[in-house]
Amino acid sequence: MAETYDLIVLGSGPGGYVAAIRAAQLGLKTAIVERELLGGICLNWGCIPTKALLRSAEIYHHMKHAEAFGLSAVKPGFELANVVQRSRGVAKQLNQGVTGLMKKHKIAVHFGDGKLTDKGKLTVTRDGQATELSAKNIIIATGARARDLPFAKADGERIWTYRHAMTPKEMPTKLLVIGSGAIGLEFASFYGDFGAEVTVVEMLDRILPVEDEEVSAFMTKALAKQGMKIRPSTGVQKLTPSAKGVTAEIKDKDGKVTTEEYSHVIVAVGIVPNVENIGLEEVGVEPDKRYHIKTDEYCRTNVPGIYAIGDVTDGPWLAHKAMHEAVIAAEHIAGEHPHAMDKRNIPGCTYCRPQVASVGLTEAKAKEAGYTVKVGKFPFIGNGKAIALGEPEGFVKTVFDEATGELLGAHMVGAEVTEMIQGYTIGKTLETTEAELMGTVFPHPTISEAMHESVLAAYGRPLHI
Repeated sequence: MAETYDLIVLGSGPGGYVAAIRAAQLGLKTAIVERELLGGICLNWGCIPTKALLRSAEIYHHMKHAEAFGLSAVKPGFELANVVQRSRGVAKQLNQGVTGLMKKHKIAVHFGDGKLTDKGKLTVTRDGQATELSAKNIIIATGARARDLPFAKADGERIWTYRHAMTPKEMPTKLLVIGSGAIGLEFASFYGDFGAEVTVVEMLDRILPVEDEEVSAFMTKALAKQGMKIRPSTGVQKLTPSAKGVTAEIKDKDGKVTTEEYSHVIVAVGIVPNVENIGLEEVGVEPDKRYHIKTDEYCRTNVPGIYAIGDVTDGPWLAHKAMHEAVIAAEHIAGEHPHAMDKRNIPGCTYCRPQVASVGLTEAKAKEAGYTVKVGKFPFIGNGKAIALGEPEGFVKTVFDEATGELLGAHMVGAEVTEMIQGYTIGKTLETTEAELMGTVFPHPTISEAMHESVLAAYGRPLHI
């Protein structure tokens, strides 16, 4: 006989485990199925451990520049294995935390490969043993994996995905990063701060292509100042690994092909949804043209009783988007009336040095959408706290609808902007106008005052520039 539940969640990443917790809070008998580790890729191999790595790189960077703060640090060094070990320890601690949350909320955990076999039915297979589960509702939260280059599969030795780059066997000396999105630039920043010679190539005409053009331009200069080579409008045609390194054939924007040598390559060219071998065909769930699962505003698929959330669905592919979808799906299943997701209010963060954060429309996208805009910009060099911290590089940019004063978008680059962006995200969610933001008291001295000044600048009222 099959074990029967009100809800089965397939996958325990940020979307999956949050969906299970919210469902349990609402009184649903819930099970979660996981083939590897509770917490999924984000907690174990993505968001969290990479931030631990980047924290080590940040501290090492400050140690090397101690004299700028009136301090001395004689010959600062590092042990790569210890840096990685700390990162893995952080991931393990949080994995154990999710395990505790499952017990707290009395959620049944089934480890193994889950596969839909019929409407409301799922089989979990582990070590050749199959367990049958059934539920009126199922949430698919199987996530995604790194996309390989068609001509060069990652081998973990010389050609790495993000997962290999988090547990390196050795420090790269000359590193090629293919792709300049968040993952690519975060690893470029990490390895660059620890002394690797880093080159970043991007097929599009600018790095961080989803960000505002001014942010991309600023980051290009900032990373070049750190010693990185930034090469937009450039593609890699071939990678040939050897025992000593990787030979790369690279085509630049003028069509010139060069052969270059690197010690290692990180491939960060997107993701592939985990839709294979989970029974989608058996139950009739439809993918979109990119093989992500199609859903409506409440995360429902085309099959009644089957929902999908997170990276297995359409973008943006962010953990916090998955967690928000998790709550929407669980509440909808429980008969609540959740608000549908508004993707315009999903912030994006990149944790390189300097950090990048944004929410809403870029200036260009706002104009494309037909808005007449008012734009404000305030540099960190005008902010007392940023100067005191020794972090005067960066800016905040805000975009408003001239007709209504609605905040359309906010874009930031600099120290701790990934923490500050939530202020604008709350503002957008509350449909804030410039009047409320201007009338808000910002604490002094904080870097967040630059947020206030950017709003004032959009209306010709900045106080410190």
